[in-house]
Amino acid sequence: MKALVKTELGFGHLEIKDKPEPSPGKDQVKIEVKYAGICGSDIHTYEGYYKVKAPVTLGHEFSGEIVELGEGVNELNVGDRVTSETTFYICGVCKYCQSGDYNLCNYRKGLGTQQDGGFTKYVIARKESVHRLPDNVDYRSAAMTEPLACTYHAIENIEINQGDLVVVIGPGPIGLLAAQVAKSRGARVIITGLTNDKIRLDKALEIGIDYAVNTQEQDVNELVNELTNSYGADVVLECSGAVPAAKQGLDLLRKKGQYAQVGIFANAEVQFDLEKIIQKEIRVVGSRSQKPADWEPSLALMNEGKVNAEALVTHEFNITQWDEAYDAIKSGDAIKVLLTPIED
Repeated sequence: MKALVKTELGFGHLEIKDKPEPSPGKDQVKIEVKYAGICGSDIHTYEGYYKVKAPVTLGHEFSGEIVELGEGVNELNVGDRVTSETTFYICGVCKYCQSGDYNLCNYRKGLGTQQDGGFTKYVIARKESVHRLPDNVDYRSAAMTEPLACTYHAIENIEINQGDLVVVIGPGPIGLLAAQVAKSRGARVIITGLTNDKIRLDKALEIGIDYAVNTQEQDVNELVNELTNSYGADVVLECSGAVPAAKQGLDLLRKKGQYAQVGIFANAEVQFDLEKIIQKEIRVVGSRSQKPADWEPSLALMNEGKVNAEALVTHEFNITQWDEAYDAIKSGDAIKVLLTPIED
């Protein structure tokens, strides 16, 4: 079968390779991939900023149909429409595994990073990571369950109350999903971006986000003050991974506000205004990926129509068209890009 493989570290080195069709082992299932989403971390991997265990087939956001069951799999059936968590292996004994926080296990191996992922026709997943799709969740939407679960995880790490003002910085797929999850909690939501984010800001309004602000043309501080009687936002979700955005987020928060860092910075060392955190008693939380408890609620949000993931899909390519997909993302023309497998 054909697979899109990161052959070695560094910029590029992403090639279509022939790989043997896999078979599921004990407690594993074989999934025929229908769609696989391109994540920002896939872009970082292609550009050489994010390290994986090369060579490896990329792709950790996907949906598909179970075509074969390994020994010991009784909870699932051939023909089930499914998606899968990225977790392929955990130690199972550390305190993080014992508490269900698999995303923090030091020995965790993930699909598309340390284990072959979904940019191909068939992928192997462990049975514990597989989730059936609800009736109202199609394959395109399901391919975005993983990024939705990441945003759900971030919001579970903080507290959003009915009527809170939440500012989401960065209108990429993660930001647009986070804004919808925040809306589902009863918040008023502002999402911010730049001039080259026009397509994404327009999409935010289309899917029901309250305010979409181009910060190069409109003063978001004024809007926040107007909506909060000058107190400031209750919550900031920083989803861009841009240093100026992080600094802006602290300015927008009220005293005792909550700041969640969701986006990943290009460089790990970032200058942060700790004085502002101290003086305003801001609560700062980090959010790494997702964990098992985030998946069923995320699927339920899509099933109930509270999150419209499919609306974010602007482009579809097959796995041989990586260059076109990459260009669409980097140009700002795309919001979410899905890849499909090809026949041999």
